Amino acid sequence: MSGRLERGEVLALLAVLGALVVLVVPDLGSQPWPFQPPRVEPHGLLGPFVRAAGREWDLGVPRGAALFAGLLVALGGLAAWRARGWPRWAAAGLTAIVIVLLTAPAALQAAGLRDATEPWLFTNDSTYQIELAGDGILDGKTPYGRDWNGTGLERFYPAAGFEGSPDRQVALSHFAYFPGTPLTAAVWRLLPAPLDDYRLFVLLATFAAAAFVLLLSAPFAWRLAGAAAVAANPLAVRASWFGTADMPSIALVILAFALALRARPSAAMAALAGALLLKQFALAAVPFLLVLLVVRGLPRAKLGHALAVFAGVLLAGFLPFLIADASALWDDTVAYGTGTYRIIGYGLAGLLVGAGLVERDGDYPFALLALLVWVPATAWLLLGQIRSRASWQAAGGLAVSLFLLLWLSRVLQSSYLLWPFVFLVVALVLAAGERFARSTSA
Repeated sequence: MSGRLERGEVLALLAVLGALVVLVVPDLGSQPWPFQPPRVEPHGLLGPFVRAAGREWDLGVPRGAALFAGLLVALGGLAAWRARGWPRWAAAGLTAIVIVLLTAPAALQAAGLRDATEPWLFTNDSTYQIELAGDGILDGKTPYGRDWNGTGLERFYPAAGFEGSPDRQVALSHFAYFPGTPLTAAVWRLLPAPLDDYRLFVLLATFAAAAFVLLLSAPFAWRLAGAAAVAANPLAVRASWFGTADMPSIALVILAFALALRARPSAAMAALAGALLLKQFALAAVPFLLVLLVVRGLPRAKLGHALAVFAGVLLAGFLPFLIADASALWDDTVAYGTGTYRIIGYGLAGLLVGAGLVERDGDYPFALLALLVWVPATAWLLLGQIRSRASWQAAGGLAVSLFLLLWLSRVLQSSYLLWPFVFLVVALVLAAGERFARSTSA
């Protein structure tokens, strides 16, 4: 990693890192589930994190580590103030350390506490269910159409403070994730405990997302700042300890963009198919990536090969579960997300509930709204991308399209906003790269 960053670039990077510390620290580790285990017995690899936290969920561990990251940034500012510049390796090293200090301690503390108590404590119901689905695949069972009572998942809800009977939780009769998620969980569960906690896979995917930003074409300082913003923003930091599994899919979409811009269309479409297998939201990226490949002059034969690879990867992931029970797969994923789950969030559906026009557990015309609003808006964004031929508009258009889709949807969890945020960052990095390319060629 040869070369140097100028002092202005270093100071700008330090400003981004410092801003991330300031944004993350106040809410880092806040609003956990109110678990009250009868006993906590630290042991194994993560036992030191549990003992350092006083055998309870302690904000001092993650926030202390985050503030230490802030101290390193401040010391870096002192060192950079009079220096002519930094070697690239120094800037990359500091960025990596800040990302790790902001994200890893809380995730390791949560996994350690869980390992010291019970598997349904100090986790999230979604990631716990994903792990159980992975265990089921290893035993030759499909996660779709399954009754989750008796698996341990039903014990999560009273432990997390949910009122009423656990049987009322719809997650006990549905599995909302596409096949890539339980398949990755099955592989991850082969690791010894506590490393088999799926949140540690999400944490590694967060680091991978930062690394994939570095593959984009832009000045190095912009790529470093973008990598930090993608991996160490408050939503990404919370996901890795609390347990929301969006980042593996997001990382693969970023990789797909990077590969497409490096003239690797088949690899790009394979990565995008992997992202779609992990999360339904990645479907929104398909038209933007295809247009990106076309406007960059990809020959028809290569485009056809890339599409065949995309279809092949999807088929390989879906086929075993379609054979096992196609209707259960549809009901648990598409029908569950668009019609079964109660309305959550402050998007359009939440506003209509507040106005008394829609029942929280009633029907909501998502499909019609998507057809009348989201599809035309996305088509308009794609048309602008075709006219401009700018790569940043692919990522920027995807960010806008995703936000609109989420706002129209039946369920808008705050964790979902990580998707449009990440691709706004990717768009900014790509725009900086295109501006730099124009300035150097002028």
